[in-house]
Amino acid sequence: MDFYKEALGYKELLVNIRRDLHREPELGFEEYKTSEKIKKFLDSIGVEYESIAKTGVKAIIRGKGDKTVALRADMDALPIQDKKERSYSSQIGGKMHACGHDAHVTVLLGAAMILKSMEKELKGNVVLMFEPAEETVGGARYMIEEGVLENPHIDAVIGLHVDESLKSGTIGLKPGVVHAASNPFAVKIKGKGAHGAHPDMGIDPITISCNVINALQTLISRETSPTEAAALTVGSIHGGTAENIIPDEVEIKGTMRTLSKEHRERLKVRFKEVVEGVSSSMRGTAEISMIDGYPCLYNDGPMLEFVRKTASELIGVSNIADIVNPSLGVESFAYFSMSRPSVFYFLGCGNKDKGIIHPAHNSLFDIDEDCLPVGAALQAALAYGFLNNNK
Repeated sequence: MDFYKEALGYKELLVNIRRDLHREPELGFEEYKTSEKIKKFLDSIGVEYESIAKTGVKAIIRGKGDKTVALRADMDALPIQDKKERSYSSQIGGKMHACGHDAHVTVLLGAAMILKSMEKELKGNVVLMFEPAEETVGGARYMIEEGVLENPHIDAVIGLHVDESLKSGTIGLKPGVVHAASNPFAVKIKGKGAHGAHPDMGIDPITISCNVINALQTLISRETSPTEAAALTVGSIHGGTAENIIPDEVEIKGTMRTLSKEHRERLKVRFKEVVEGVSSSMRGTAEISMIDGYPCLYNDGPMLEFVRKTASELIGVSNIADIVNPSLGVESFAYFSMSRPSVFYFLGCGNKDKGIIHPAHNSLFDIDEDCLPVGAALQAALAYGFLNNNK
């Protein structure tokens, strides 16, 4: 089959699906309408499915064989006001598909149409995973806990994400680590309240917090190799009620991002030592809460080369970009990559001539819809190739 030619035949339908989803965005674990639209479409093409992880959907196209490959799309939108002036702009105030998940769902439904039409040729099964709450708690984790990778047993997982920095019609491949691990934190610095005119009578948690924040930056600037990326950001600080009152406590919140398990564990230890040490040296105390958020997303080497080979045949070598640096952003596909051989690539959706230049998580974000048949064709070709040709 000429997968791209087949997908082009569905282009108008794909555009309509994407625009419908874009008009009615839903946040994590609120994707009830989105889920129903997916199920209705799957019914129309005769693909079986089940609900999973509250608003998620697991669908199966059954071929002849024991191997199974999964294709994943995330579904949720972001709490952002859509400021585009388009016929398909969000109709829900304060909510917007500003990260392209509407395109991901559309691509996967397009791949489903192609694969369903050739299911008798498939030497195995294709599982379609529509993941909720990627932007918040990571729906992938809940899907895995509820058994999405079994019945049938999934051998590999393939995912993609639109990227406005790549021209529509191209893809981007990154070997090894693709996205960082995250560690959100909250710290309460406790001191002793006093009158602002008599600071010697108290223990100032604001001053302690300032020193803690400055000291934490040395974990990156002085304890992380210049050749190893990491980030530590304090994004919130709250304390005090008046200009002449030293408060009892201050709370700071932020996130730490790392690119390896070893670096993550080392910085977690040093974070605690620095916060408690600085606080203690200034007569205060600290209560620390730090959780392990999303893990690092790793691309399996053989799977990445399989994507490269398939894409070379489908869109041409010149349309494949090699991405050198990993992102310090996070991606819940990482949970799949920790559980099965997986690959995650980037689908170009940018087009300067059409004004498609705004980054994800921006109120003007949009995609060049010419990327939709490219994504659908490639996802279908990868599933087919994994089952029928991949050794």
